[in-house]
Amino acid sequence: MPLGKRTDCGDARYAGCVVAFSNNPSQHLQAALQSGFDFITAPLADPAYRRPAANSAVKGAQQPDFSVQNLLLISSKCSSQVVGQASEWLQPDAADADLRAESQKRLRAELDWASHLSMQAVILPTPPALNTANFAQALTHALAGQGNMAMWVTLPMIRPNATSTGARASQMQSSTDAGSVPEAASDHDSAGRLAEDTWEWWHQLRTLCSHPARLGLLLEVPTSLPSQQEIHRWLGEPVRALLLPTHIFLTNKRGYPTLSRAHQSLVSLFLQHHVQILMTGPSHHAVPGSSMGNGQQAVQANGPDIILPDQHPLQVYLEYASFLFRRLPTPEAQELMEVGYRDYLQAPLQPLQDNLESQTYETFERDDTKYSSYERAVHAALLDAAPRLGERHAVIMVVGAGRGPLVRASLQAAEKAGRAVRVFAVEKNPNAVIELQAMLIREGWEDAVDLVMADMREWEAPEQADFIVSELLGSLADNELSPECLDGAQRFLAPQGVFIPSSYNSFIQPITSAKLWNDVRNYDDQEHFETSFVVKLHNFSPLAAPQLLFSFQHPADRLPPDNTRFATLMFERPNEPSQLCHGLGGYFDCVLYKDITLSTLPATHTPGMFSWFPIYFPLQDPVYCPAGAAVHASMWRCTGAHKVWYEWMLSRPAPTHLHNPLGRSSFVGL
Repeated sequence: MPLGKRTDCGDARYAGCVVAFSNNPSQHLQAALQSGFDFITAPLADPAYRRPAANSAVKGAQQPDFSVQNLLLISSKCSSQVVGQASEWLQPDAADADLRAESQKRLRAELDWASHLSMQAVILPTPPALNTANFAQALTHALAGQGNMAMWVTLPMIRPNATSTGARASQMQSSTDAGSVPEAASDHDSAGRLAEDTWEWWHQLRTLCSHPARLGLLLEVPTSLPSQQEIHRWLGEPVRALLLPTHIFLTNKRGYPTLSRAHQSLVSLFLQHHVQILMTGPSHHAVPGSSMGNGQQAVQANGPDIILPDQHPLQVYLEYASFLFRRLPTPEAQELMEVGYRDYLQAPLQPLQDNLESQTYETFERDDTKYSSYERAVHAALLDAAPRLGERHAVIMVVGAGRGPLVRASLQAAEKAGRAVRVFAVEKNPNAVIELQAMLIREGWEDAVDLVMADMREWEAPEQADFIVSELLGSLADNELSPECLDGAQRFLAPQGVFIPSSYNSFIQPITSAKLWNDVRNYDDQEHFETSFVVKLHNFSPLAAPQLLFSFQHPADRLPPDNTRFATLMFERPNEPSQLCHGLGGYFDCVLYKDITLSTLPATHTPGMFSWFPIYFPLQDPVYCPAGAAVHASMWRCTGAHKVWYEWMLSRPAPTHLHNPLGRSSFVGL
């Protein structure tokens, strides 16, 4: 059962426990399930078993790798509730030739057995620091032939006595400042220092295996935690479960297990990112006054008393994890709406080229925050324009009116300002025009609104506009062609007229997200690696803070304006650990009118607004960024007679090819 009855953090809120080897684990599984665990992990083979020497007494006969008493035996009915563990003694890259050969053969055999049992996942031993060639070969072969079975590599979050991130970064800085590529950087950052960082172990292994989507991580939580930067970089990696040894738990004054505040924060952080919990080790916390298994016990895990059934040795730790899960912040309505869109790739809208569906309009119309901001902007602009307007009515043109939410916001703003207005609702989508017409009849606004079915760039307005209002902003502000559309409408703006929005800026940052990158790779073509995607970023980690990319202002200073743009941004990372850059995340902010703004930037995100998600520009080949190495990213906004497109690439710490040259894979149609 889930750790708690909540659905806002995804569907992987499950906990398991590690059990000893048994060729009939049904009793272990039943005891764990009755105590609230959702799965167990068990060794695939007896850890003490070694294959005997070959017996060639019978000609043509082959010797099996195992005998029945040396193997984990489970039925297909419970295969989804048991995660297999490969033998911990396996060393496919050992210096000893016999151990190396035996380990390679045994690993293949154990993975074959797990696949035969239809297991959903197998836990692999910790790879060696920087010598994983044979391990990677075995995994690559297994991943190619083991159906859909996932593999979790066990990895300590930090190696004991490892050099601090800051020290490693400072040692790297001289090489990266000199513009070196990763090979040169490695000369400065010795193999010994790389071996201290367990993320480097993981990076080498998954790179040698060609970044397989089914290869994940079982991340072991240590007693002494690494820096916040080193913790947060794991959020972009495929961490499937946290391994919580019982020895990291403290004891509170009542004798119950608890975690330090830092450990509580870490566990809570990963619980919010769809990561499971796996308990391991002997119990160090017998419930005071209990007989550990006889009758029900009242347990307090830093929270309300919890009534336990017959107690599993690790159940008190499970209850503490459940308490942490239930204590996660309650999400706002906006967050609940966004849960289904987390890390889900969507094609950006093209409202100029395509006629949007009614359901699409309806989804965005639920964003009360956005439209109340527009209403406040129109209201403030009407009040400021009162002296020049005098007694005459104000002319408001809503361009790209859709089904009418901005028309409604403008009329409500005029009513609050006590101003007479004439509204032109300009919309090219004939189906949306029908729904907009129905709204005007329903609300009794037919005399106040002139409904125009036309492309704003081609329409000849009967009079000049005091205010032009639009919501053509996309995830990067300009990617739904707001600049081109509003420039086309500028010819009927009155002197001293006002655009709402009046300006907007786009921002990008380098990010790591194995989930998004693998989802793009699943398309198995170059086209999708040269396409931008709208996505609610969740399981990702930024390599640096966002920086300003492009800016646009309305009315434009000159007509026709030049809406091409180019920028090279330098993201300095002096104190950051090593990471892998999977692409660029994009955001925007805009000024509707004066101090009334909207933003999707993480640091200034408009509370409660969900109309726009970030945008993701993937890199076809991920770029390794050593600790402290700067990232230099270049992006172009290109325009042609019939389309607008983006091109992008990285030049440091390693160069990539230019993505989407001439808009060959993706563009926005004019």
